[in-house]
Amino acid sequence: MFVIRPATVDDVQRIVEFNAAMALETEQRRLDIARLREGARALLAHPEYGFYIMAETSAEAPRTAVGQLMITFEWSDWRNGAFWWVQSVYVTPEWRCRGVYRAMHEHIAA
Repeated sequence: MFVIRPATVDDVQRIVEFNAAMALETEQRRLDIARLREGARALLAHPEYGFYIMAETSAEAPRTAVGQLMITFEWSDWRNGAFWWVQSVYVTPEWRCRGVYRAMHEHIAA
């Protein structure tokens, strides 16, 4: 039903759109688009900081990005291990409650 894949620099514009929409929807904040673009590009250029995954419709041609999820890393000296933090989750309103987040979560957990 969905294709889950790592984000690439070709996804930057969609990531920016999703992050801007998420901030407006959840915090009623209008974020600086140039800063969002720089932030997305920085993460994609530095996989040691984390990564994005994209959810796309698999039944449509061309595929359409309908969700994203960002993972960042944290080292715990108390536990001597790395933790993954799920952040910047966004699913377009028309695709909510249709399994997009579940598909992204299962992809990460696998």
